[in-house]
Amino acid sequence: MVAHAPPKQSLITTTDALAAVCARMARHPYVTIDTEFLRESTYYPLLCVAQLASPDEAVVIDALAEGIDLDPFFALLNDGNVLKVFHAARQDIEIAWHMTGRIPHPVFDTQIAAMVLGYGDSISYDALVQKITGHALDKSHRFTDWSRRPLTDAQIAYALSDVTHLRDIYLKLSHDLQARGRAGWVEAEMKILTSPETYRADPEHAWKRLRGRVRKPRDLAVLMEVAAWREREAQARDVPRARVLKDDVIADIAVQHPTTIESLGRLRSLPKGFERSHWGAEIVAAVKRGLARDPKTLPSLAPVRASQNGAAVVELLKVLLRMIADRHGVAAKVIATVDELEQIAADDEADVPALKGWRRELFGEMALALKHGRLALAVRNGRVVTLPPP
Repeated sequence: MVAHAPPKQSLITTTDALAAVCARMARHPYVTIDTEFLRESTYYPLLCVAQLASPDEAVVIDALAEGIDLDPFFALLNDGNVLKVFHAARQDIEIAWHMTGRIPHPVFDTQIAAMVLGYGDSISYDALVQKITGHALDKSHRFTDWSRRPLTDAQIAYALSDVTHLRDIYLKLSHDLQARGRAGWVEAEMKILTSPETYRADPEHAWKRLRGRVRKPRDLAVLMEVAAWREREAQARDVPRARVLKDDVIADIAVQHPTTIESLGRLRSLPKGFERSHWGAEIVAAVKRGLARDPKTLPSLAPVRASQNGAAVVELLKVLLRMIADRHGVAAKVIATVDELEQIAADDEADVPALKGWRRELFGEMALALKHGRLALAVRNGRVVTLPPP
């Protein structure tokens, strides 16, 4: 698709122009939104551009324009009378959360809606546009540096296409959700997406990203302390975690337990001379805090597993999941993950989404019935079907 030069008024660079366009858009029941940001050199995403479209206009906001105040934009995001439509909204919402401490509400995520309607697992915006509108998007600016100025006409046209096609997608998916009685399914997902807990980067939970790197309680204790230290340092300096300490180094420290500057310096994974920086002493202190932890207070490292024939049960649940996903036209991933299947195989009361709400009605009850022999699977005419047990 050829990118045509957009009208000049589509680029917003002043607070007055932004306030005026946001006031106009606030009169509509919904707006579509996208953002362009960078985070390669920062811990928090740097908002460079924001795109907005109502049913009758679309604009690109230069978030880095000199003197611009983005308050009107964030006020629109928090206007409870206007539905905010995103595709794959999590990172866009994270930006608003970081910059304002508030989460846009109400929201509608077309990626989640598409999964509920059977368009596939985590379908991309490009693919969804192609399937619903028939348009092939220009991808030439997908990896552009959005922090460079001035923005070109081609960049602006590309950015606008991210919210103009989104209007058609939203209307189609919204209609189909209502027709198939699944609007409530998406609303339940939006509650999770708009929960502050989804976006809080608590340093005390940073170890969970690395838990697969350790096997022993003492190692876990050290991992928890060092990972929390790195998270606090990255947040305070607004740099990526790896700029402070790479994951492999943290795992090495967790296993080796260096309690002196000298022993820390002997780690081959640590950059040469790093131990002599002020960070070296802080890491050693974190290791000592970890070793001083009471093992009884540590979370379990043991993965959840079914007590008998666990792997076989999980495989059967996978077959059931695929059958139900195909039968009802829902992406399997949005119903249950493999980790959830493992937990269900191990525990009938597992605290997983697959055993709650619409997922339990669609899949969870049948999963438990299959697990306990109250349901059987068979192949009829090349298709998997459910049967009463023999």
